[in-house]
Amino acid sequence: FYSKRCDEYGQYMELFNHMVDSILACKKPVICRVNGMRVAGGQEIGLACDLAISSDLAIFGQAGPKHGSAPAGGSSDFLPWFLTAEDAMYNCVSCEMWSAYKMKAKGMLSKVVPVLKVDGKWVRNPTIITDTYVQDGEIVYGESKTGDELKAGRDFLKQHQANADFELLDKEVNNIIWKFANLFPGCLIKSIDGIRQKKKFFWDTMKNDHRHWLAANMSGEAFLGFGAFNTKKITGQDTIDFIKFRQNVADSMLWSDEMFASVLGKPQK
Repeated sequence: FYSKRCDEYGQYMELFNHMVDSILACKKPVICRVNGMRVAGGQEIGLACDLAISSDLAIFGQAGPKHGSAPAGGSSDFLPWFLTAEDAMYNCVSCEMWSAYKMKAKGMLSKVVPVLKVDGKWVRNPTIITDTYVQDGEIVYGESKTGDELKAGRDFLKQHQANADFELLDKEVNNIIWKFANLFPGCLIKSIDGIRQKKKFFWDTMKNDHRHWLAANMSGEAFLGFGAFNTKKITGQDTIDFIKFRQNVADSMLWSDEMFASVLGKPQK
């Protein structure tokens, strides 16, 4: 909807920024309870929160550079504070999805719990490696399984995910709430604000510049990226032809409807 509606998208991002500001200024601890996709703007909202408790079926990451935007709603401000510079850079620009277990191993989640309960027993995400830390010299804990193991895991998920049980997830959230309730409230919020202030420093430095760029970008790469994503059911693909696009740019081709059409997917027959 926002493609080529730069001013409207700028207004939307203004509201988004105020939401992040509200989280960072809240006078209560803000807990992010995660299940499903914490991706792009969802990831940035989660990073603004004080703590995060996650289902082990959740996925995390950015989508901007793949779909015509940038992680400028907080991730490029927060991730260098959470991660090493190398991990922050890779997570921001690769658009690679990370599992909840990998996020926990990186120190970005407080707790990860299973939500699949089969025959009375809790079963951890069957598509993710959780029983091995190192394999052939590489850290594999939290990475996706491959081949037949991945296929079997996905089949298991299809069979049982609809009956996911969030008992442990809710229990962990309630445990933190009760733990914090048994602390001096003034000392608690002072401690929280002391940590938040580091995030706020980087967020406040860049948030307005980010908003203006995101708005202006809706007439350029975002028009292509959002359009490709939105027409996947018609074209069968959710991204543009990036190499063709780079060639067009290198040839100084005008950013016209003709240029856009040359890189967007074509309707399937």
